[in-house]
Amino acid sequence: MPVLTRDEAQTRAQLLDIQRYEVDLDLTTGEDTFDSHTVIHFTAHTAGDTFVELKPATLRTVTLDGQPLDPETLLGNRLALNLTAGPHELRVDCAMRYSHTGEGLHHFTDPADGERYVYTQLFMEDVQRVFAAFDQPDLKAVFDLTVTAPDGWSVLANGITEQQDDGRWKAARTPLLATYFVAVAAGPWHSLTTEHAGLPFGLHCRRSLAPHLDADADELFEITRQCYDRYHEKFEEPYPFDSYDQAFVPEFNAGAMENPGLVTFRDEFIYRSAVTDTERQTRAMVIAHEMAHMWFGDLVTLRWWDDIWLNESFAEYMGYQTLTEATRFTDTWVDFGITRKAWGYDADQRPSTHPVAPAPDAVPDTASAMLNFDGISYAKGASALRQLVAWLGEKDFLAGINTHFKRHKFANATLADFIDSLASATDRDVHAWAATWLGTTGVDTLTPEITETESTWALAVNRDGSRPHRITVGAYDTDPADTSRLVLRERLDIDVPGENHIRQGNRPALLLLNDGDYTYAKVRLDADSWNTALRSLSGLPDPLTRAVIWNAARDMVRDGQLAPTAYLEAARAHLPHESDLAVVQGVLQFAAAQVTDRYLPAAQRPAALALLTDLTRDLIRRTEDGSHPGLRLTAVRHFISAAAQPDTLRAWLIEDSVPGGPELDPELRWRILTRLAVLGASDEREIAAALAADPSATGEEGAARCRAALPDTSAKEAAWTAMFTGDALSNYLFTATAQGFWQPEQAELLQPYVARYYQDVVPLAVRRGPAIADAAGRHGFPLHAIDEESLTLGETCLTQPDLLPALHRKLTDQVDDLRRALKVRSA
Repeated sequence: MPVLTRDEAQTRAQLLDIQRYEVDLDLTTGEDTFDSHTVIHFTAHTAGDTFVELKPATLRTVTLDGQPLDPETLLGNRLALNLTAGPHELRVDCAMRYSHTGEGLHHFTDPADGERYVYTQLFMEDVQRVFAAFDQPDLKAVFDLTVTAPDGWSVLANGITEQQDDGRWKAARTPLLATYFVAVAAGPWHSLTTEHAGLPFGLHCRRSLAPHLDADADELFEITRQCYDRYHEKFEEPYPFDSYDQAFVPEFNAGAMENPGLVTFRDEFIYRSAVTDTERQTRAMVIAHEMAHMWFGDLVTLRWWDDIWLNESFAEYMGYQTLTEATRFTDTWVDFGITRKAWGYDADQRPSTHPVAPAPDAVPDTASAMLNFDGISYAKGASALRQLVAWLGEKDFLAGINTHFKRHKFANATLADFIDSLASATDRDVHAWAATWLGTTGVDTLTPEITETESTWALAVNRDGSRPHRITVGAYDTDPADTSRLVLRERLDIDVPGENHIRQGNRPALLLLNDGDYTYAKVRLDADSWNTALRSLSGLPDPLTRAVIWNAARDMVRDGQLAPTAYLEAARAHLPHESDLAVVQGVLQFAAAQVTDRYLPAAQRPAALALLTDLTRDLIRRTEDGSHPGLRLTAVRHFISAAAQPDTLRAWLIEDSVPGGPELDPELRWRILTRLAVLGASDEREIAAALAADPSATGEEGAARCRAALPDTSAKEAAWTAMFTGDALSNYLFTATAQGFWQPEQAELLQPYVARYYQDVVPLAVRRGPAIADAAGRHGFPLHAIDEESLTLGETCLTQPDLLPALHRKLTDQVDDLRRALKVRSA
């Protein structure tokens, strides 16, 4: 089907003005399709030809101004319209297919109780799967929505909904919205409501998760209120919609979606099992992120998809900053630095990198726009905004933001509009800053150069790159009372490039560029500082400082400048003494998923797993007193994943508890069972019994993961057939199967499937679409196969002309990561 181009969108926007949609959905027609009736009221400024988009199962009738149009003229997803100048009314009656891939109107049957749920995800171009629309972000309109739902269901939408006398649900008319923001969620929801600042607030989940939502409702409402109040302190424009509902929905592809008035979240955020406080912080950040979108994205919307970074970078920055200011989560930038920022650094060093703000010709259509939802648009963009605030000052930054809201509320805006609004609040050259920071690619590297005299030391910062940086430099001395600890001597605020900085006295034991992590750049340590860090890293007083050093070590491993084993040894030395959970989680994740599984040759992997086992065992011992439950849970999880022998895991499973706690909850049971399956210490009989004991959606995913992980030829072939031949797997079951399939321990058994992957993934993506293509490229890729043959297969696959864009982007990144892993091994 053709995708919308920028040129087509600009032409249509000049031709049309859309006043109102009347959308009537009937969800009672079966489990495969639903009925969709749409009336669009619009005006053509001149006579001309255009089109409306829709992807129906059956197009029954179309009328334009009362005159029937031939349904057979629908070509792909486009219905041609020949318009005279003036007002028009288009009516479309069709049946639409439910989705099982998280796109359009997703249909889910809960295996726990058989209840059915549907919800929309209309981002980019999936509104066409639900109703006919002029589907581009700058043709905003108001929406009147009516839904017929089965008895016992409730219906959520962008505005307050009420059930009418005829049984149908009617939503309040919306203000002007882009088509991709229309939202519906229907089913027998478990709902909790309250009121804040005169608005109804709601939390919603499927019934089988009701006890878990009830347990966390106070926390979720509190975070929502705190963020809402803080945004009203920052923003002069009040919250622009009539209610604020948060629906936790099944099999959601993203973390969340900022539908005005009805934010949808993946329902893994309703915790069935124990989680760490850092994971609760992540959930809180997503709440803050999506609420920021109510202003930036929903109230003021991009004109075309090249400016998607404006939505996501702003919400990412505001989410972390507002959480730090308004909630109990006061160290959110540590997690950002060690988790999200690394995502941005990695993306920015691949062939697929792009500027934060791409040039207009770089996003010619919606297919290319989808490729920019990555670590650059989120993490790098948020890092750039954090650097902008450090350079501009928060007062002027917020003044510019409020000017932007005032100028463009309920309308559309571009990067140029945003920069003009910021420039109106300051004398600094924001346009030059934007050109340098937002219009270029790559990561700068900052390296200190220290010279000493008898009474002074001097610092120069060498920059490999082109951006100006406002950074803080931390100077630390060894604590004379405890040589394993470091104490801050001073912090210097400097500009790079800039003059040398001369200080009195001896040079510090450790000098750290970008202390505080205010800029976006890789940093290096001089030899003396690196030696100090290796000895005393865990003795630094600030977790964000420690995170910056861990990131430097991570970058050095990826760049072939630090041996992967040295990173593992540093983790072994310092994580037992680390107090910040985000740091522990980030370091263990990189140590396991990248260093152990990819950067070390296969012959060195057993020793690396043994080191991780010893490390996590130390953490488990350290937390026996119950004082650090999150740290203990993290250690237990990683112990399970690193276990090379089944005995301890089997004992835990039999006892249904880790000695000294925690007791096994569903997440830990499935994690243990998956590892036992990998090690050949479980079988189909045990997996089926576990699923019978946990007949939930996550139970089905756990069973799929375990079955695919079994080191058995028939199990592998069955999993492969389910993923690449059949279409029955939903997006989540596909992902779970893919996660279980590839295991480094099973390299010999899996060898024939590496070549099959590149043969089978291309037609799979074409057949099942972007969401499954993304999952197949992300989770289905043979990550363990680090060799020249795999690299050649990947490079050859990328030359195929029929690669779906979503798959091409994923494979480009994966093949580049494979190339990097080979270089790290050779270094």
